[in-house]
Amino acid sequence: MAAFRRRYGASPLHLLLVLASFALAAYAGVRLLKGDTLGVALWFVGAALLHDLVLLPFYAVTDRAAQRLFGEKAGAGEGPPRPSVNYVRVPVFVSGLLLLVWWPLILGRVDRYTAYTGLPADGFLERWLLITAALFVVSAATLLVRRWHESAPRRRSARRERRAREAAR
Repeated sequence: MAAFRRRYGASPLHLLLVLASFALAAYAGVRLLKGDTLGVALWFVGAALLHDLVLLPFYAVTDRAAQRLFGEKAGAGEGPPRPSVNYVRVPVFVSGLLLLVWWPLILGRVDRYTAYTGLPADGFLERWLLITAALFVVSAATLLVRRWHESAPRRRSARRERRAREAAR
């Protein structure tokens, strides 16, 4: 077992899980390509190009802007960066992911949704906006609580100094 770990770098369970995930991905790929192979292949190539040529530079530019806006230290040797920009990244990511998954319903492009599901297609924009607002509120509250706890030692020492000054009078 030790020789296997030395050669492979991890346990045999890790290798088994990696092989199982490859098998599952291959099965999903075969099932996906069974229908419209050319359409699916074009969609994957188009999605990869759109992501790499348009979205990735957009992510990078907006992340740099957010780091500058929040006063993050981005360069090497400038000390550890403060993670406050993550309190914007996470809600933006989750909100963007929800928009990506549900964009036809959010934008009202619901040709056959009601006919197929029997459910009304209204209200998705409002719900998405409420979820997005709630994500930002929870993120801001989490940031405030963390900052409050980080400042607790300073508040305690200031209180001790004030009490010592009052006792000295």
